Amino acid sequence: MKTIVSHNRYQRQIQLKEIGQEGQDKIAQAKVLVIGAGGLGCPALQYLAAAGVGKIGVVDFDVVEMSNLQRQVLYAVDDIGQSKAIMASKKLNLLNPEITIDIYNLQITNENALEILENYDIIIDGSDNFATRYLINDACVLLNKPLIYGAVLRFEGQIGIFNLADKITNIKTNYRDLFPKPPSLDSAISCNDVGVLGVIPGIIGTMQATEALKIITGVGKPLANKIISYNALENSFYDFEIIANANQSFDFPKSKAAFLDYNYQWFCISNSVNESLSVEEFDSLRKQEKITIIDVREKGELPAVDGFTFILIPLSEFENSVLTISTQNRIVVFCKSGQRSAKAVKILKEKFPNCSAYSLAGGIDEWKIKNLKNRL
Repeated sequence: MKTIVSHNRYQRQIQLKEIGQEGQDKIAQAKVLVIGAGGLGCPALQYLAAAGVGKIGVVDFDVVEMSNLQRQVLYAVDDIGQSKAIMASKKLNLLNPEITIDIYNLQITNENALEILENYDIIIDGSDNFATRYLINDACVLLNKPLIYGAVLRFEGQIGIFNLADKITNIKTNYRDLFPKPPSLDSAISCNDVGVLGVIPGIIGTMQATEALKIITGVGKPLANKIISYNALENSFYDFEIIANANQSFDFPKSKAAFLDYNYQWFCISNSVNESLSVEEFDSLRKQEKITIIDVREKGELPAVDGFTFILIPLSEFENSVLTISTQNRIVVFCKSGQRSAKAVKILKEKFPNCSAYSLAGGIDEWKIKNLKNRL
């Protein structure tokens, strides 16, 4: 049954002969999920809502911070400290009360991804880390959902579409065809590390919304199996084709059961030459498997740690005690700031070349700060 939508609101779209009332009805019946209501998600959400997409899902577990406002223009100063997903929903309902907004004020994980994604026609990835991108990609492949990818850094941005068959060749690629393995942690820089010009995610996020509307209405040629890269400093665009991995030799969970058991954080960590873990990676790893945690600070050194079980072996005693350490489990070493733990990992690797040992980046100070922030 056709869905009749407000003619006045969408008049300029309906005037387009390629869209018309029939295309606008398709938009009204469409269901689009946007994962990440940040730099990319904000413009994508605004234009999808304005265009009249009937059902929009917003996934984000973060809160609005002052540093977000430079590029996440859906929010205002009064929203600082509030849930992004909830605030985005309120703003979008003000923009267009005719549509439905689903709120997912949570982190996308193996346990909830398939259940959430299966309710939508198109998925837009506005995430900012590799583990989440691989997780979203794999869920889309298993559920056969088109995935609109976007990424930004400094003065550049990328956009492409995965898991959508080319109309001519019928070939469809996914994120693992582009990146069979994640980059090493020391080369995987993010906007948090080097920054981003605020308008760049606005441009790329708007392009993601454009591609979603093209898929919904069937107009134009979507960016299936292609990446477009934009450089603002040079005012240049270039594109390249993604080649499907015929042998599918990459590590990929090929069933829903395998997906539920897949450790995405560890997949990104284990493919890295870097021997340190971020606080987030450390917390994720210790929740998912049994690991050996070693404190190499001196006895009585502060701050005290009460969030997990660990072994105390001061660095001054480490070389003499290293042969008593079991390497059966993965090992994470921490100190106050991460310097002494890095030395301890080097000693471990020299004694046990095949062991999986990592230093906690930023040390226990960083862990304390981030976990305190998460509890506030």
